[in-house]
Amino acid sequence: MTAKPYKTNDHAQAWENILKVVKDNVSTQAFRTWFEPIVSVKLKANVLTIQVPSQFFYEWLEEHYISLLKKTLRKELGSTGRLEYSIIMESASSNSSPYTVKIPTTDRNVLKNPSVALPIDINKDTIRNPFIIPGLKKIKVESQLNASYTLDNFIEGECNRLARSAGYAVSEKPGGTSFNPLLIYGGVGLGKTHLAHAIGIQMKEKYPEKIVLYVTAERFQTQFVDAIRSNNKNDFVHFYQMIDFLIIDDVQFFSGKEKTQDVFFHIFNHLHQTGKQLILTSDKPPIEMQGMEQRLLSRFKWGLSADLQVPDLETRIAILDNKIRIDGINMPKDVAEYLAYSITTNIRELQGALVTLLAQSSFNKKPITIELAKQMIDKFVKNTAREVSIDYIQKVVCDYFDLPIELLKSKTRKRDVVQARQLAMFFSKNMTKSSLAKIGAHCGGKDHATVLHACRTVNNLIDTDKQFKSYVTDLKKKISID
Repeated sequence: MTAKPYKTNDHAQAWENILKVVKDNVSTQAFRTWFEPIVSVKLKANVLTIQVPSQFFYEWLEEHYISLLKKTLRKELGSTGRLEYSIIMESASSNSSPYTVKIPTTDRNVLKNPSVALPIDINKDTIRNPFIIPGLKKIKVESQLNASYTLDNFIEGECNRLARSAGYAVSEKPGGTSFNPLLIYGGVGLGKTHLAHAIGIQMKEKYPEKIVLYVTAERFQTQFVDAIRSNNKNDFVHFYQMIDFLIIDDVQFFSGKEKTQDVFFHIFNHLHQTGKQLILTSDKPPIEMQGMEQRLLSRFKWGLSADLQVPDLETRIAILDNKIRIDGINMPKDVAEYLAYSITTNIRELQGALVTLLAQSSFNKKPITIELAKQMIDKFVKNTAREVSIDYIQKVVCDYFDLPIELLKSKTRKRDVVQARQLAMFFSKNMTKSSLAKIGAHCGGKDHATVLHACRTVNNLIDTDKQFKSYVTDLKKKISID
């Protein structure tokens, strides 16, 4: 196929055409994270220049997507087509997306405000440490890190790859990357605290002479209130200014607390200007935080905001397998898979279900089986009219017909595979709240019309084919967990 001839000013159209191909070959999350922030800059002599937000961004593309980019580029521009990167470098005082690399310039707010503590020579033995018993003068800061939360047991998946990779980069070179601050956000039980501790532990191991401190936003605020009451505000500020790597968990807790935000703003400025690393966690991205001062929100956007999403099926299975292996638990593989298929909300609930199942087995002296797992799940999940997942329905259907799930999601038109695929779509439509588009996407990228056709076909066969009707009856019993 001959590549389309482009003029110099056609760079946007060329990149748009390349993105169409890329979008069909990567996951939706990967496309949104790694390709949507890219901007085409120019096209000259068959060299397409694209603007990426950071050095890390460029390296990630080169490591994970270079083959795909080469193929699509040559298809679009011909065999001589080449790609060049332009890494944007902007002032930290401007307002931009979380993916923009920022090289902070002199902060005008600091220059105007004499109450902001700039780098000073501090006698550490005279500053009150809010983490030790009042009255003790000598500074000795315990990191407050949980040794069981490590990067090794933080299972990587599509749902957390960006955050974990950025966390590793920060732990290797704290304060020396464009990810300062690194803000990790996501819903309850998705691993924010685990990852924050893991980064801190990694930094502590690599730089044992540095002061690493993990503290929740709530505890920070409580210490600040105590410092005001005891007239030790300056000691409080100076203490936090001495920290080399500061981790604040659940920073959204500062919402509506103006004085706490103000003191943290000054501490943040000092640490950032002196090249210290800040890691923050939140239940939402900066743009959605309510009750937070704009000057603080703008600083949250200086580095990288990385989200943790609900883990996909493969990640949930890997998390359980890792937990089972570490704890030396003897559990049948199909039981672990059942838990992973059934608990889809977050990692904390998944691990809680595992602990509950083990307790049921131990206390009642019963073997760990699928039946025991089903009984436990009914009691563990508050909503007894719980919705099963599309993944679980597909697993049951594939097990019933002895088909690999990859074949069900393939484009093959073999009769037995098509029938299994249609049944999976039928039960997904009737037993979940998922949209037709989502069901189709889970079944190999089919559209909503295909799902509707599958449902009509199944309903017709139920009325005309006794053997097929028995399949539906059996599968309904197997899928049902009531």
